Amino acid sequence: MRNATWRGGRAERPEVTRIVIHAGFHKTGTSTVQATLRANRAVLKARARLVLGRGMAPLLSAARGYSTWRDPLSLAKVAARADALMADLPDPGQRTLILSAEELSGHMPGREGIDSYAAAGPLLGEVVRALRARFQDAAIAVVFTTRAAESWLRSAHWEHVKSSAMTEDFDSFAARMAGAADLGAEVARLAPQLAPVPVQSIALEGWATDPLGPTRPLLRLARVPARLIEAMTPVPRANAARPEALEALLEINRSISDPEARRAAKRACLARTGQDI
Repeated sequence: MRNATWRGGRAERPEVTRIVIHAGFHKTGTSTVQATLRANRAVLKARARLVLGRGMAPLLSAARGYSTWRDPLSLAKVAARADALMADLPDPGQRTLILSAEELSGHMPGREGIDSYAAAGPLLGEVVRALRARFQDAAIAVVFTTRAAESWLRSAHWEHVKSSAMTEDFDSFAARMAGAADLGAEVARLAPQLAPVPVQSIALEGWATDPLGPTRPLLRLARVPARLIEAMTPVPRANAARPEALEALLEINRSISDPEARRAAKRACLARTGQDI
């Protein structure tokens, strides 16, 4: 607990640590948000302490494991790694602590055996518990970026085809994953699981024309001053889908069984669009 400050002969309530957990969802501008935060660390450092993907790699690995196996041992590993991460975090002082990684909600739905964000509640429950143990008086909020169902399905299908050996065409994928595509419903389902921690959402479409995209409302939730937000430099959109390459990637997945050869063929294909696997 932070020490109280003294003014006028009386103790005043110490500043409360504020923590914002941006836990996805996948394919809702998260890569661009994180790239924007990373590129503007120097601008934000006085008011925000950032913990992004590489800064919590062991925890994210455990989170992916739990979303795959959904067993008590995997969740216990998440708890242990969350505790270890928080133990290493310095007190952010008057800065807001911002954790941003979509894998805090587990794997993206669409993989074999993963058809929803059902793992997100237990995963974020452990993250919140570990934060509470480390920062006892903190004001914690969870925020999700969301996206319209059709747009999310197309982007999710692209990502799976690009990053895995998926051979499923879009129509089949969309029919199979229609239930997971209602991200607003996922937020509503998660909110009571994480109560009393508030859960909020930011719709990607509402910030499509803003140079900072959903990074702006995220930082507003974190109470970063407007003058610092306005001083930030936008970054190019990260990890964007390339629909023109989709059929070529599907054909590679369907015709090349060797993983290394398949990866090389995909890399060559994507190089023509300026992207990598």
